[in-house]
Amino acid sequence: MAKNLIIVESPAKSKTIKKFLGKNYEVVASNGHVRDMPKSQMGIDFENDYEPKYITIRGKGELLAGLRKEVKKADKIYLATDPDREGEAISWHLCHALKLDPKKTKRITFNEITKNAVKQSLKQSREIDMDLVDAQQARRVLDRMVGYSISPLLWQKVKRGLSAGRVQSVALRIIADRESEIDAFIPREYWTLEAEFSVPGTKRPLIAKYYGNPEKRQIETEKEIEQIKKELQGADYQVSGIRKSERTKKPPLPFTTSTLQQECSKHLNFATRKTMQIAQQLYEGIAVKGHGTIGLITYLRTDSTRISEEADAACRAFIEENYGKENIIEGAGATSKNKNIQDAHEAIRPTYVELTPAQIKESLTRDQFRLYQLIWKRFVASRMHAAKYETISVKIDGNGHRFTSAGSKLVFPGFLTVYQNDEDKEEANAVLAKVKEDTKLTFVELKGEQHFTQPPAHYTEASLVKALEELGIGRPSTYAPTISTLISRRYVAKEQKNLYLSDLGDIVNQIMVSAFPSIVDVNFTAMMEGLLDSVAEGEVEWKTIIRNFYPDLNESVNHAEEALEKIEIEDEVTDVVCELCGKNMVIKYGPHGKFLACPGFPDCRNTKPYYEKIGVKCPKCGGDIVIKKTQKGRRYYGCENNPECDVMTWQKPSAEKCPKCGKMLLEKGSKLMCADPACGYLKEKPKS
Repeated sequence: MAKNLIIVESPAKSKTIKKFLGKNYEVVASNGHVRDMPKSQMGIDFENDYEPKYITIRGKGELLAGLRKEVKKADKIYLATDPDREGEAISWHLCHALKLDPKKTKRITFNEITKNAVKQSLKQSREIDMDLVDAQQARRVLDRMVGYSISPLLWQKVKRGLSAGRVQSVALRIIADRESEIDAFIPREYWTLEAEFSVPGTKRPLIAKYYGNPEKRQIETEKEIEQIKKELQGADYQVSGIRKSERTKKPPLPFTTSTLQQECSKHLNFATRKTMQIAQQLYEGIAVKGHGTIGLITYLRTDSTRISEEADAACRAFIEENYGKENIIEGAGATSKNKNIQDAHEAIRPTYVELTPAQIKESLTRDQFRLYQLIWKRFVASRMHAAKYETISVKIDGNGHRFTSAGSKLVFPGFLTVYQNDEDKEEANAVLAKVKEDTKLTFVELKGEQHFTQPPAHYTEASLVKALEELGIGRPSTYAPTISTLISRRYVAKEQKNLYLSDLGDIVNQIMVSAFPSIVDVNFTAMMEGLLDSVAEGEVEWKTIIRNFYPDLNESVNHAEEALEKIEIEDEVTDVVCELCGKNMVIKYGPHGKFLACPGFPDCRNTKPYYEKIGVKCPKCGGDIVIKKTQKGRRYYGCENNPECDVMTWQKPSAEKCPKCGKMLLEKGSKLMCADPACGYLKEKPKS
């Protein structure tokens, strides 16, 4: 019998596929890429029209030798790397590294690792798609040009170990811009007013919110609250209007890479990197009791919400059998309107919808089970009917003022039977059902509550992924590595899901914005992604992009080398005396920022934390307010006498005191604001 060789990327995938095929098929793994540009140099031949220089990746020699032996035994070779641009490029590199005969080498792809999908792909084998390969080469060369041109400049002007990246630097700027918005945000005071009424025939009170007089009105001060209370004294309250209606909540779309990362962050507390690692395991194959090693989900890097006809039919049959025919949605369900979708693959879904999470729970780790359950529920829910609610809203008038109360009752759960989050849970207001038009209500009490508007939220991994997707920056495969790089480089600190700009990240961002504005321009980066998509579709020749991009980059780098001043980080001598040798300690810079070290190193290795004074005294104990950092590197301001004194703030304190209440004033952009929001004192910051 003819021997067929299938080359995949990972050993886990090879084990799963081997199970589906007969003895005349051998399945081996390349363990990812086998060739790349050298790490020690740019790796681009500028004299030869920007041709990339590829070499065998260190450590892959033995693996390639083993693959060559298998190739010699085979009559037909199938390259079955992942079904995306990266996978296409790996297949192309394998052709070159193994010197494969094009006549007996074919490319196969499958969106799910199932028996039908693998066998069907063998029937539909094709040539390597050079448009996809070129799109990957273009991205790789662009990223190499940016990283290897700008990173050495940062080493030269600031310090070694820093890096810049085409997508990474834009993501850093997005985080930095949000930090600036938060720092400059001035809270605005507003009030809410609630009334409690008793309704005839029920013991439970009716709570209604103040609406206006009778037009909608925003209450901004306590003085307004007191005036409204005065005008409502002795008022008779009556129901002036009841409105009943029906509301529907649409089922969710199946998962894309982006929405999966967002939901896992919100509901499972997974980092984007962890989500992709576990999803990869589920895709490549898990040993499931009674089924052997099988792939449990479809390909995990996708921006499409499309579902195959076969999977759609299987899901509808499953819903009819388990939840009833009345729960099946008519038509194809909702579709995404995102203009940046490439639609190369299906959405992320279970490969076998009949394998419920409960059935295979014993075969999965806790995290694998939680992720599979989320994907399974979302997919099944996407083929179910919308949930239906009965809503009721009531208007209550008294002395020319209006209060409103509203509630809803779930009458048809639809997809919520399967997929329900905390935000989907709504409490019905049973009292409202007993209220009738013109009912006179008995007033019980009024409650006014003070609030302050909140600044924009710090980015989390989930919200940053959403922002990158909406802005058209990066693609499904780049979100997780981009965020991981920012955190590992210490440009960004992650604390309780929130991402905070570090001092180092701030310095790098300022240099990038001033010296390379186009590289960190959101619109420019999105346009480049669009051009890469055009290469993949065969509309643009990949080197055209490179030829247009590099001369401008090179000019910017040359200009920055001359214009940017070196940021000298010399050892600053302090008045802190080393208790071990008596020398005055100096300020050094490490991965976490500044610290105190003895200048007598290596004879004396004494070090201490360094706290920079800002010239402001602690309002509580009179000590100096100093700049401190959390364990993750986020900056804050606190008293030097901590832990005896607990004064701390995220905003920089001013030396001035609030003339209204005597508390600290904090810097908020171009303003100085009282540390006590209830005081509300605000003034322009003096120009230095």
